Amino acid sequence: MGTVITWWGHATCTVEDSGVRVLTDPLFVRRLAHLRRRLGPVPPPEAAVADAVLVSHLHSDHLHTRSLTRLSPGTRLIVPRGARRSVPLLRRLDSRRNPTGLLITEVDAGDEVVIGALRVRAVPARHDGRRLPVGPQRSPALGYVITGESRTYFAGDTGLFDGMAEAVGQVDVALLPVGGWGPHLGPEHLDAERAARALVQLEPSAAVPVHFGTYWPIGLDGVRPHEFYSPGDEFVREAARLAPKVAVHLLRHGESVRPEAAR
Repeated sequence: MGTVITWWGHATCTVEDSGVRVLTDPLFVRRLAHLRRRLGPVPPPEAAVADAVLVSHLHSDHLHTRSLTRLSPGTRLIVPRGARRSVPLLRRLDSRRNPTGLLITEVDAGDEVVIGALRVRAVPARHDGRRLPVGPQRSPALGYVITGESRTYFAGDTGLFDGMAEAVGQVDVALLPVGGWGPHLGPEHLDAERAARALVQLEPSAAVPVHFGTYWPIGLDGVRPHEFYSPGDEFVREAARLAPKVAVHLLRHGESVRPEAAR
C-alpha cells in the first residue's frame, strides 16, 4: 500500500503507513494568541482521526491542548519527557485521571514505542523545548522516525546539529520545517537553505516541506511577507541545487502524496 503523507498546515501532518494513522503536532484553530491562520482552512474533523499522535515539543503551536481535545478517547499521545509536569492542562487529558482521556506516553531521545505495525523512535532536535520562554529547561525537543513500510522522519522544530544523520538514521521520507510564524528565524530553526543542507546529511528519497505559510502574527501582514509565502518554493530550489536526487513534494494545505509512487 505504501505511505501516504497529508499536510494540514504548520507542523500538522498525517502519516498513514501499514494501516496505522499517525498525526503530528496537531493545531486545529484559526487563531492562537497573537497568531492568525492566513492560508488554508482549519483542518476538517477527519484530520483528528489517528491511532497515535506525536508531539515534538511543548511550545503551544506544537502542543496545543485545545486541539488535543478533538482526539478520540483512548488515542495514544506521545510527548517529550516531563510534558505532564510542565503542562498542567495535559494532566487533565491523561486517561489515568480521566476515563475518557488520552493514553499519554512520555519519551526521550532513543526511546521506541510500538503502535500496531509501526515502530516510533524519538530522536534529538536542536530547539528550546520549554513550554514558556522563561523558566527551567524541563522537556527536550524531539523529532520522530516512524518505521513501517517506509521510514518517515518528522523533524518537529530543529536547527542543524552535529551528528544529525547518525541520530536520525536512514530514512525514506523527511518532513522538514522550512519556515516559521514570524519574520525572523534563529539557529534553532531550519529555513529553506538549512533544510536543504539537512537533506544532504540525511539522504532521504523524498521530502515534504512543512511549518511555513500557515500562521503569521496579527498586524504584521506587511512585514517581510516573503518570509510567509516563499519558504516552500525556496526549499524546492535549494533542494534541487544541493540534493538533486531527493524528490521534493510541495503540498498545499490538505493535500496528500504517496512519495514512493511519485518518484
